[in-house]
Amino acid sequence: MQTEAGVVLAGGRSSRMGRPKAGLEWHGSTLLYRTCALLGRVIDGPVVVVAAAGQVLPDLPVSVEVVEDPVEGLGPMQGVAAGLAAVAERAEVAFVCSTDMPLLHPAWVRRVLRGLAETGADMVMPVARGFRQPLAAGYRTSLAGLITGLIGEGDLRPGMLFKHCTVAQLEDTELLADRALAGLDPELESVLNVNTPEDYAEVRRRPAPEVTVERFGALAGKDGHRPRTGRAATLGAAAELAGLALDRHVVAAVNGEQVTRDPLLPLVTGDSVAFLSADAGG
Repeated sequence: MQTEAGVVLAGGRSSRMGRPKAGLEWHGSTLLYRTCALLGRVIDGPVVVVAAAGQVLPDLPVSVEVVEDPVEGLGPMQGVAAGLAAVAERAEVAFVCSTDMPLLHPAWVRRVLRGLAETGADMVMPVARGFRQPLAAGYRTSLAGLITGLIGEGDLRPGMLFKHCTVAQLEDTELLADRALAGLDPELESVLNVNTPEDYAEVRRRPAPEVTVERFGALAGKDGHRPRTGRAATLGAAAELAGLALDRHVVAAVNGEQVTRDPLLPLVTGDSVAFLSADAGG
């Protein structure tokens, strides 16, 4: 089984946005926190953020590491190389993305990483919504040296790898052949990014994801564990939906798997959150 990592490019100067994208608010969290924590839901290995030298970052999940991009002004592939190099000794493959895709869904991440296992390719490049998506793609971490070498030769283009390694492309039809992705992100909005204030305003106006919440055990009350459906982008918002305070007495299981009480844990369409008492005998 391949070992996996996550690499998030923090966005640098964000000149078209006019302010750093990493710290943009997203339903009570930030774009960078949401992206990192979402990868943490999917990937068992390390998650690293690649930041520009001196870049001030917003708060991050406690397990996330920060690596500095050693050279400014060389474009996103320099950041990709730095991120891959940082995890190469601990993971065979990595999902690499930018920080500015607030609708990224775990089903997308899983489909891309599965493509690396299925094809044996060095890189899985989705071609979604009419465009190549090198910053929502899967890479073998062994590519770090190759990318660094190509950049040193003056080739900064994301498409530079096509001539030097095996690349498997996933078109819309292949992506949507995955039932989970087709059901949860049928428009492939995982790859929508925000480059301008107008982009951000448009996507920020969208409602939070629709999720299901339930209360169990001592928290169930007279209604039992009757599920309730509503909108929540974070675990803290889901707790409010369930009529709970997410304190030390309460924990949550997301989709029957991850047990946590992080109020900023990102939620996505289709999630089911079960709240349980953290107290003994609860």
